[in-house]
This record gives sequence, structure tokens and C-alpha cells, in this order.
Amino acid sequence: MGVGGAVRGERRDAVESRRKVLGAARRLFEERGVDSVSMHEIGRVAGVGQGTLYRRFEHKGALCSALLGEEIEAFQDESRRRIGSRGTALGRLKWFLGRLAKFNEENAPLLGAVRDAAGGDRRIEMHRNPFYEGLREIVAGLLREASEEGEIRPGLDAECVADTLLAALNIDLYLYQRRELEMTRERIVDSLRSVVDGLRVPGE
Repeated sequence: MGVGGAVRGERRDAVESRRKVLGAARRLFEERGVDSVSMHEIGRVAGVGQGTLYRRFEHKGALCSALLGEEIEAFQDESRRRIGSRGTALGRLKWFLGRLAKFNEENAPLLGAVRDAAGGDRRIEMHRNPFYEGLREIVAGLLREASEEGEIRPGLDAECVADTLLAALNIDLYLYQRRELEMTRERIVDSLRSVVDGLRVPGE
């Protein structure tokens, strides 16, 4: 029981520490915004030592990724239902890109913080993580399906084109268009959907 009890105790402690940290971060972010809150302050408000904090979350971007968990899960559940429904592959792809833009809109502060943390050796973390891999799999899969159904020309490099389409919704570019250029979300989505329409076989 000694070893088993210790492991269970450590697991309970880890769960409790995580809960405290995420709760403190969520409250502070809501009060003052993501950018103005430091990891040190989050640990202090949560009552968790800095060593424990950084063992749980390597950097602020990792903490923000954890906070995004519930939103990501809901987004993925809705996407799976819609992607698996009837309709043309390109039609479902256009819906998905619009839904992803909405996800950006709803979660911009946290997504921006995750992106800000992706410097140096972490620069490509945004594209290595399971969330991006899932997005890429959906888009590439729909492009392959569209090719098989004759909606788009055969031989399209689905993986590369998927990255290209998703790059247009990278949070940095998205926020630049929304905040600096004052483009509406609808304008951004319509433009991206027109790019998808440009992949169609002439006459389709």
C-alpha cells in the first residue's frame, strides 16, 4: 500500500495543483487580459510554487493551451459531426474553414499567447501539436475526397495545400487582418472560400 498510496497521493496532488493553476489563470486573464498576466503572478495567486508551476506548464503558451482544452474538444466534436455528414467534400471544407475562423475569433487571446510562446526551439510547436495535426488531417482528407469525386483536378498535393489553406487562418495573420486592417470575419472567410472554389475542375 505504501508505494501504491504514494502514487495515488501524488496523482491527487498533481490534479489539485493543475486545477488551482488553471483556475487562477482563468480568473486573472478574465480580469486583466492574457498579455498583462505573468506566470509568476499565476503561481502566487494559485498558491503553487514556481518549481511546481513550471513542472506542470513549461511556459505560458503551454498553460494557455491547457485552458483551450474544453473549447478545442467542443470544436472537434462539432467538426467531426459536420465533416461526417452528407454534402460535397468542398462544401464541407468551406464550412470547416469558416468554423475554424469562428474558433479563432472566440479564443484569440489564448491562441495569441500560445503563438507568442512559440519562439526559438519552440517555433514549430504550433504545427507539431495534436490540434494542428487534427486540422491538417481534416483538410487534407477532404481535399483527397474531393479529388476522388472529381470535384478538383487529380494529382493535387493534398497535404501541402492543406497547410497552405490553414496558414491563411494562422492566428497572427488573422488578428492582423481583423485588428489592423479592420477586415470582418465574414470577409476573411469569403475570401478563403473563393480560394477553395478556385480548385474546382472547370465546368463543375
